[in-house]
Amino acid sequence: MSAPIRVLICDDQAMIRAGLATIVDAQPDLEVAGQCGDGRSAVRLAAELRPDVVVMDVRMPVLDGIEATRLLAGTGVEHPVKVLVVTTFNLDEYVYEALRAGASGFLLKDAPPDRLLHGIRTVANGQALLDPEVTRRLVGRYAARIRPAAGAPQDLPLTPREREVLRLIADGLS
Repeated sequence: MSAPIRVLICDDQAMIRAGLATIVDAQPDLEVAGQCGDGRSAVRLAAELRPDVVVMDVRMPVLDGIEATRLLAGTGVEHPVKVLVVTTFNLDEYVYEALRAGASGFLLKDAPPDRLLHGIRTVANGQALLDPEVTRRLVGRYAARIRPAAGAPQDLPLTPREREVLRLIADGLS
């Protein structure tokens, strides 16, 4: 059996941290490496503990989760850490800023526990993940901005494979 995926949980609400830790520790292939309540502590603990994944809230005291993510996973970081941002706030601004800061994934806190676990494993394996609700909204906004070229047919049918790929993306798969 391989070593478990080590997870650092960073959220300013103690009850949320405890809940996330309980969910993670119940899995045989995952373990909580540490917990903290602010971004500055997350940066310090990540350097000390070297977790495989940091589960990071966005809004926190001392240093917010976006800036902490930038310090852990951003451009130019010598030993980047994989960060999965988990937040209550379903705002495009947070999605864009988290991804620009170097986050590997973005989930909403109302996601079921199995989606969180899938997200941790996905990010630990070097893949990216977006919450399906966020993905659907972003794809919808992108599609609304696309305009057909002059003289192009208005109704371009998708192939069955193209429809399948779009459905999988909307479901949050890579």
